[in-house]
Amino acid sequence: MKTVFRAAAGAAVALGAATHAVGASFECLLEPTQVVEVRAPVDGVIAAIAVTRGDPIRRGQSLVVLQSDAERASVEVATLRAAAQGAILAARNRVEFTTRKLARLAELRKENFSTQQALDEAAVEVQLAEAELQSAIEARDLARADLKRAQEQLALRTIAAPFNGVVVDRLLNPGDLAESGSGRKPALRVAQIDTLRADVALPAALFARVRAGARASVTSSVGGGVYPAMVRSVDRVIDSASGTFIARLEVQNPLGQVPPGARCTASIDGITTAVRPTAAPVRSD
Repeated sequence: MKTVFRAAAGAAVALGAATHAVGASFECLLEPTQVVEVRAPVDGVIAAIAVTRGDPIRRGQSLVVLQSDAERASVEVATLRAAAQGAILAARNRVEFTTRKLARLAELRKENFSTQQALDEAAVEVQLAEAELQSAIEARDLARADLKRAQEQLALRTIAAPFNGVVVDRLLNPGDLAESGSGRKPALRVAQIDTLRADVALPAALFARVRAGARASVTSSVGGGVYPAMVRSVDRVIDSASGTFIARLEVQNPLGQVPPGARCTASIDGITTAVRPTAAPVRSD
């Protein structure tokens, strides 16, 4: 589309008058900031789709839910394991008991009422109890990690909206198999329209005069509304075939009053001087 747009713009410049009125409007097309095909990150049967074509969506909103009974059961089991405290409490009690026993034997040893072997065995019991406690704590930490992994697996069964926008098309329905991978059929096609973009082909004579950040205005062919815009980026390379370069305008559209897909005309503030199109150099043999 951009190649055709450049060619048309280049032809318009070539067929223009001897001078070009820079203050005049340039043709453009209002487009969504981005259009995304929503696919499932994992394979699964679709349990529910919360939206249909034309519905507005909000970032983070649940759009598609895959069947997830097994994943929910895994989360429940992992939650119980992560919350279990029995092994840790038992190990702590054993540490406290063996520590007190060692202290008593140490006092008895001072009075020669206990043998050194009994004292050494009590010290080993304390070390073993502490190791058991450490093992129970590590097992709990692993259970918490397993719970997080199970929760992440469950989260993959729900597809959320990546941005504020609108549903362009719905291609799958509940009961269909959603398959992961770029070559698979997407469940939805959504567009971000709270901000629109409009690519404007400008003659090469204006190359040094248009800067990113400059203010502009866009007039939609649908309804004739005039909307403020801003130059978001400017090509750093001129297209030699058409003698033009592209300036991308950004139009804020938080209420959705500007319809994307409509043709438009755009003008850029500060470009008011008439310029003469650059003539192609003539070779003399």
